[in-house]
Amino acid sequence: MTAQPPSRPARLTVTMAVVAALALSACGQRPSETRANEVSKPIVIGVSLPLTGDFAQPGSEAKRGYEIWRDMVNAKGGVLGRQVQLKIVDDASNQDTVVADYTKLITQDKVDLVLGTFSSLLNYPASAVAEKNRMVFVEPAGGAPDMFSRGFQYLFFAQPATAPRQADVFVNWVKSLPAAERPKTAAYPSQDDPFALPVIKSMQQQLEAMSVETVYSQVYPADTTNFQSVASSLANRKPDLVAQGAVFEDGVGMVRSLKQLGFSPKMLFQTSAPSNSSQYSDGVGLANTEGVFYTVSWNEKATTPLNAEFVAAYRKAHDAAPAEDAADAFAAAQVLQAAVEKVGTIDQDKIKDWLHTNTVQTLLGPLSWKENGEPKGSFLLAQWQGGKVEVVGPPELATSKTVVNPKPGWQ
Repeated sequence: MTAQPPSRPARLTVTMAVVAALALSACGQRPSETRANEVSKPIVIGVSLPLTGDFAQPGSEAKRGYEIWRDMVNAKGGVLGRQVQLKIVDDASNQDTVVADYTKLITQDKVDLVLGTFSSLLNYPASAVAEKNRMVFVEPAGGAPDMFSRGFQYLFFAQPATAPRQADVFVNWVKSLPAAERPKTAAYPSQDDPFALPVIKSMQQQLEAMSVETVYSQVYPADTTNFQSVASSLANRKPDLVAQGAVFEDGVGMVRSLKQLGFSPKMLFQTSAPSNSSQYSDGVGLANTEGVFYTVSWNEKATTPLNAEFVAAYRKAHDAAPAEDAADAFAAAQVLQAAVEKVGTIDQDKIKDWLHTNTVQTLLGPLSWKENGEPKGSFLLAQWQGGKVEVVGPPELATSKTVVNPKPGWQ
């Protein structure tokens, strides 16, 4: 029977079951140390992903990213001369399940390495299992502030920046506008999600400091499926800017509801939802993507290491453009691979120490970390234009010199 996903509080918590599982985790000799000389065997990397439940869509994209990385690496001889094998299990978007999964992967299956799951909600307890067992934990998603306040040494976030900093590049673009073109009013609906909510809170705080009036600010439950009430409130207030903390389905649902009510804001910003490539455009209608802003860790056109090869491999395997979540997973695997190859052995402490003092070139660009595993970089500002995504900020990294402003009406 599939475990039901829990409700998601804004502040991350670990359940009693999580604590109990951690207490039972093995803390003795690590599996990688016992197998260091077994060069004829594949390197086994354990991963638990939300392939069902609330996070099934991005979790499935992360699986694709990991698998493309594995295939590309193995085609070139593997890592340390050994083929790579992924052991992927489904955590059903459930905190207790993800703890049980990583505990089993590490202490019973004795995998050589682990890679992270999707979302702060799941990576928070999962990374605690890895830390308890002194296993390096490179996560492709999970930028909530609470992730990095625990003093962990083995945790590394393989994106350019954490959630509160994701809003900065959009705010900087608003600052660059002539005063007459800046939004005068703004609305901030957000899912109760530990990644999306800090982005919206940061944006609201920064824009209020610029005298942008807040006319709506509400958090809705993670399992919300009907957005008519929220959309109606927005339509009544008619804000110039709607900035939504959206994971995926809620972003699509909001656009559909606003369209039904005939209200189209001058600016629309959503967090993760628009990064889901054709799945987003299929959900809202391609014409209705025009002018939608979001911040992003990756761009299909980037000339970063292996990006062109990744895009080509993804398109060949799935007959679609890659989603950001797949690219983030690929980058997380690149980080782990680089460290293992640089230290020349699967030694968790050596891998950890190397990552704390070095920069890794990935398809997201160069990544480096603070002592707590928080990345030191910044995000890109993306916008849907003409049925595709363009980077519009910062200017030196833009793929388009134009910005659609104001957003056209719904089609």
